[in-house]
Amino acid sequence: MDAEALPYALDLVASSGVCLSPEKRAALRNSLLLVRRDYRFEQVRLWGRIQGIRGAYYIAEGLGPDRAGARSRLYRSLSLSLCSVLNCVDWSLLPPPTEEMVTLTAGLKGRFQGDPSYEYEQPEKKEDPERPYEEEVAALIKEETRLVATIHQIDKAVGIVPRGAYVKSPLGPVHENRSFEGLSLTEGKKLSSYFHFTEPENLKNKTLLEKADLDPAIDFLDSLEHDIPKGSWSIQVERGGRVLILRSLLWLGLTFYHVPNTKQHGYIYFGNGEKNIDLPFML
Repeated sequence: MDAEALPYALDLVASSGVCLSPEKRAALRNSLLLVRRDYRFEQVRLWGRIQGIRGAYYIAEGLGPDRAGARSRLYRSLSLSLCSVLNCVDWSLLPPPTEEMVTLTAGLKGRFQGDPSYEYEQPEKKEDPERPYEEEVAALIKEETRLVATIHQIDKAVGIVPRGAYVKSPLGPVHENRSFEGLSLTEGKKLSSYFHFTEPENLKNKTLLEKADLDPAIDFLDSLEHDIPKGSWSIQVERGGRVLILRSLLWLGLTFYHVPNTKQHGYIYFGNGEKNIDLPFML
């Protein structure tokens, strides 16, 4: 969700429970614009908020010229007892995600604490050929590491954009499509009109006959229509057809909005950072 249009965009997704006071909206917008200036990003977005037991994490991301390239993510931890407007100003840079982080934190369950220095104990089995039994050693994992891995997983699974909003140049970088005028209301009701904004996986498995109807400049990502489990997305038309809302049922709290026939679109995550693993049994 772009920092420039933050107050307006938050109004569009308010039906999903994304509610902030006018003071906090203004403080967040101003602080994100300062982040863009200080870190020299081309664009800064409010990624969302992960609610913990003792506090909450506000997450922002900075983008460079290549919109599909590496993103710099920042966070601000707010304690429930100190959740004032002034605390929304300072941001800390998160380390880039790695597959090792995702594997290391895969076994962690339960709510976030809200303290980045909090350490989880992850039991590991240590095999010693000289001993007949396996010894369990507790590995300490900081919550900051879990936060990085969770953000990466959410973005990879449910970070989406409308079809045609971005174009891939012949040299490789991805840029915003200046000629994109938005999806029509009819197109916006189809899952095939939205793409995962991450490295494609299903596209590589398509046959040459299936790729013949695709435009390589805009159809370089995976669409939502083949997501597993089927039915993991909810599409709703709100405000008398003036805004399209997509909600993820896999990562509860992810809300995407698009104003038909305009360039206005974005997504935000307001949740507890836990995946809905019971979804296949709920459909």
